[in-house]
Amino acid sequence: MKASPALICIPDISGFTEFMRSVDIEVSSQVIPALLNEIIYSNKLDLKVSEIEGDAVLFFRKGELPPFKELVDQCKLFYTQFYEKMEVLLKKFKEKHTNIEFPEILGLKIILHYGAEIGMVQIGNHIKLMGEDVITAHRLLKNDVPIDEYLLISDSLLTLFKEQKIEANCNWAKLKAGELEVEHLGTIKYHYINLKPLNGD
Repeated sequence: MKASPALICIPDISGFTEFMRSVDIEVSSQVIPALLNEIIYSNKLDLKVSEIEGDAVLFFRKGELPPFKELVDQCKLFYTQFYEKMEVLLKKFKEKHTNIEFPEILGLKIILHYGAEIGMVQIGNHIKLMGEDVITAHRLLKNDVPIDEYLLISDSLLTLFKEQKIEANCNWAKLKAGELEVEHLGTIKYHYINLKPLNGD
């Protein structure tokens, strides 16, 4: 198993369980894959797909980090393309399902984390990520952020960029601090920003 520094990015569809309960299998079996595909097709940073996890995509990128602006722009693109695709799907299914309102249920949150030593194992055509930082990135999905749609960046990643670059590229809402206490991992600090203003909300 080779270990190397890597960026981890997890766009995660929120409201997934409620959506699966509220629509029939004909709709859900088309909508969720279409949205996950849209996220993958919106990848402009040469992020590699490690896994598709039901309602999320686990991306990674080895080597040098992209500039902070490119990283944020990529996350903004994931979000805006996600909503554009959802509007297309809504129009498609409204014809047969007049009461369907999945944009009211589904949303997107994005986790960014950087690990100094991430193990990578080839399994079939996929690279399986392993190590403490992979656990950290997944644990950051289960946080206390009081909003549904956000970009969350671990402080271990933020500290690699200059403060003025962070402020200049997170200017559509307030960047707020948070932390998470995790058994065996200790305190994980992060910052998050509301994505909804990018959608006109």
